[in-house]
Amino acid sequence: MQFEVVANSTRNQLEPKVLKATKPGTTVNTDEWVAYHHLADTDRRHVSVCHAPGQSVWARDLDGDGIREVHNNTLEGIWTGVRNFLRVFRGVNKIYLQQYLAIHEWAYNLKTITMNLLRVLCGGTQFAP
Repeated sequence: MQFEVVANSTRNQLEPKVLKATKPGTTVNTDEWVAYHHLADTDRRHVSVCHAPGQSVWARDLDGDGIREVHNNTLEGIWTGVRNFLRVFRGVNKIYLQQYLAIHEWAYNLKTITMNLLRVLCGGTQFAP
């Protein structure tokens, strides 16, 4: 997973990122944000859920099989993890946000924290088993 801070959430900012991260024919699940509305024109299948107040649909069943396959809960969970990571800093300057995000990305992709890793991070020597 790769995280990146963008200047704003317009189509011009987001669409190139989505196109670079996906192959033609990929199904892209998003919320209803207007910047994603033209993904279907880029040889990607675009499906969405609406989170607007009063019409919130958090997951949809497109094919009628009883399984709600259209959602973006995984990505929302990842961003919740980012917010929780940043919360302990009690505010992050926008100038440094990408650097904080890189640390979180590294930890997210690492998946396993070992004692050896903690020792190295704390400036200790690596433990030899």
